[in-house]
Amino acid sequence: MFFSVVIPTYNRADTLRMALEAFYKQSMDERDYEIIVVNDGGSDHTARVVSEFKKKHGNLRYVRQKNAGQGVARNRGIAMAKGKIIVLGQDDIIPTHDFLYEHQKFHYLHPEENAAVLGFTAWHPELKVNRYMRWVVNGSSILGRFGGHQFAYEKLHGRELADYNFFYTSNVSVKTSLFRKYPFDPDFGGYGWEDIELGYRLEKLAGMKLYYNSWAVAYHYHLMDESSLPARMEAVGRSARILQKKAPQLAKMPGPGKYLLLAMIGSWPVVLTLRAIKSLSGGRYHGLYYYALSKRHFLRGLRKSRKKLANLL
Repeated sequence: MFFSVVIPTYNRADTLRMALEAFYKQSMDERDYEIIVVNDGGSDHTARVVSEFKKKHGNLRYVRQKNAGQGVARNRGIAMAKGKIIVLGQDDIIPTHDFLYEHQKFHYLHPEENAAVLGFTAWHPELKVNRYMRWVVNGSSILGRFGGHQFAYEKLHGRELADYNFFYTSNVSVKTSLFRKYPFDPDFGGYGWEDIELGYRLEKLAGMKLYYNSWAVAYHYHLMDESSLPARMEAVGRSARILQKKAPQLAKMPGPGKYLLLAMIGSWPVVLTLRAIKSLSGGRYHGLYYYALSKRHFLRGLRKSRKKLANLL
């Protein structure tokens, strides 16, 4: 068997159904891949949705675990895998018809154990993409260097290889043997950094080469707006402190000088001023406002994690 597709899921049964439907419309023969769905402690009708597909497809497996985060769920699926290569997906990532074929093509070209493949993820065509959604997937919207926190594919234009910062677990494939040597770190229980941390270990310890194939396309079916920013960025801040302990050399947590600068950028006077400018300009300067607001909540997450650590000590 060539591929094992590992999909962690949590209370998204309806979008999971869309993902499974798309995986069963692949140009690749079903005998060449399996799908492993790991329910990370969800309470919706996910089991019923999976059961419907299992009646028609013999290459689908399902396991349920206590809520422990995406990394732990992926480790569980990887441990079950029978395929030579793991494809990581998500319950709201909908693959295109040739998605698996495009990943397979690059693995044939690069059969080495340390060769991995990154595909391209875009918003689903059915979604009405708002300004916030456009910003969150543009890591170069400000001065060509800064921007949203979800994707930064624009920085890969014309490049064959990506570094560990682009180890996007919504659309990446890695040799199973390599994943089993270097699993996800279970200490990252929340959102943020668990993928980058693993990508860094794979690159530094195993010499991973992450090949970028923009034709391996998947669509993200997840409406988002500004209301989702505070919780996401606070989670990123909390996880940043974990990353700092694991890999301080990455310097993902700001030092005193940068912290002060970000605190100024994310201060209420600046945030409110930028919000007013965004409104008066018809949204023209929305990127500056979202960036400032994101840094405000990122630092808040850092502070909360510090207080939690102090209470434990």
